Amino acid sequence: MSRGGVHGFQADRLSQILAVRRLTQAQLASLVGVSPGTVSKWKAGTQAPEFEALNRLASVVNVTPDWFMQPYRPSLSTPLFRSNAAAHVAARTMLEGRLEWAEEVACGFTEFVDFPDVSLPKREFQNPEEITQEDIEDSADECRKLWRLGRGPVQDLALAVESAGILLVREETGIPQIEGLSGWSSRLGRPCILLSSDKDNGFRGRFDLAHELGHCILHKHIERATNRDRYNMMEKQAHVFAGAFLLPADGIGQDAPLHPTLDDLLILKRKWGVSAAAILMRLKALGLVDDDEATNLFKRRSARWGSKAEPGDEERAPERPRLLGRTVDLLVREGVMPLEHVSRHFGLSDNDLEMITALPVGYFKTKEKVVTLTRLRQEKVPSKERKLNPDGDYQAKVLNLSRGEKARK
Repeated sequence: MSRGGVHGFQADRLSQILAVRRLTQAQLASLVGVSPGTVSKWKAGTQAPEFEALNRLASVVNVTPDWFMQPYRPSLSTPLFRSNAAAHVAARTMLEGRLEWAEEVACGFTEFVDFPDVSLPKREFQNPEEITQEDIEDSADECRKLWRLGRGPVQDLALAVESAGILLVREETGIPQIEGLSGWSSRLGRPCILLSSDKDNGFRGRFDLAHELGHCILHKHIERATNRDRYNMMEKQAHVFAGAFLLPADGIGQDAPLHPTLDDLLILKRKWGVSAAAILMRLKALGLVDDDEATNLFKRRSARWGSKAEPGDEERAPERPRLLGRTVDLLVREGVMPLEHVSRHFGLSDNDLEMITALPVGYFKTKEKVVTLTRLRQEKVPSKERKLNPDGDYQAKVLNLSRGEKARK
């Protein structure tokens, strides 16, 4: 329990903000104008900052002083990361904190709106060793059927994911080694996914999102791997799921020529919205190209295009999340929350909330309005009324009310 200083200071919030801002205790102490020992006591909960120190602290880390009084209630399962082995522990902790913020924002919105119901295949795997190739293919097929996607290309995966009740955040992280992370929120009862936008590649971004979707379905009840072999197994399974989901066997199998060339792969890339490399891996997995043919194509690809970029990468813009941003707009438009009060409601800066909700920079200083994606809580829309249209619009009933009952209390 804290002794002295401002009453109600939450030490766990200080730990969280240090992680999110990637600051050491010594760096924060220097910025706030106190000793490292003082920050250490704040963090341990044995001492709370005085009023003036709290204001300086909040200003330095760009949150409101009240934010440090909000109880810290972590409810995300330990996130699974889409990353390479070089990803630093501090970077992972920072991204976990960002995903926790997104979860908290979404929880705050549920006072006023209902998000789409979660629609995902239910799997109860307890160990990655028990998951077979057939299990993965079946899970991907069932997910497509649940979402009524047919067997062709998914036009907008971000929209499909959000329409299925998944919380999606896509933001520039400054950590390109980590493409994404995901976990299940017990408070929201839904998966949460954060994708990095640093590489700004629409084709790779779709695969990264499908990869995280695979984790959410296959590994919901499996703890994060602590050894390299187990981690690699789970990553491979999510990779296979992404290929099976984006490129169903009976769909890509009809389009792929008997002996595809690199130019053939580019044609498939444009149609299916998946990189040529990922398509080649899927064709190999399906036995549509043999090992020697796949090896030769990968060698030609590297010699002709290099190891990273592919022709046409710039032709597809990265897909953007809509759900949280349109929730903000709905609350503002219906008079539930004034535009200038939204960020303060959560204790965050305008910039942080714009990043989390995928709203444009400066949104909270404008009066722009967009079509709504969510609905006010007072009336539940039956799931059958909610569907993906061919043109990619999400249909949801919006009440003609200025404010919900909970907002008036």
